[in-house]
Amino acid sequence: MACLLTNGREEQCKESVGGLQAVYFINYTSGSFSKDANGEINDLTGITVYKYELKGTSAYTETVNSSRENGTTFFSQETTLNLKKLTNEMTTQLKLLAYGRPQIILWTRNGDALLAGETNGCDLTAGTIQTGAALGDLYGYSIAMTGEEKLPAAFLSGSTTTDPFAGLIGAPTIVSV
Repeated sequence: MACLLTNGREEQCKESVGGLQAVYFINYTSGSFSKDANGEINDLTGITVYKYELKGTSAYTETVNSSRENGTTFFSQETTLNLKKLTNEMTTQLKLLAYGRPQIILWTRNGDALLAGETNGCDLTAGTIQTGAALGDLYGYSIAMTGEEKLPAAFLSGSTTTDPFAGLIGAPTIVSV
């Protein structure tokens, strides 16, 4: 039977940190990723990614939704991003994010990289453009990107704290400002 466990797990050390250091958006394309035998993405040749550097409270949460009654399981993927400083260019990009359904590579502060929205893409489901009221308030954007997938987000093979694409056979073209 395919749903039998194959491994145990030891208690892990307390050396991890939370948060994201960057996200990379990919215009939605289906079937563009190569995976190894372990299900990790190992090749992004011919793909262009758009890098958004992050600092602060941006986060990723994946929720398992499983129903014994219906015999179904799927994974809800939510990325919340706080992007500082309002600009005309970023407002235009926000509009394009809302119109499209990009895939998202999430690069954690631990050096792991995961791909959300691999099959179905992600939708911008909520967002605000805000000036704040007090001097210390956010002057920028808060957005939520949500995806629903049959499988959990796949890891990128060999990612590190200095390069999310370090272990790939072929790296993507990175567009950054």
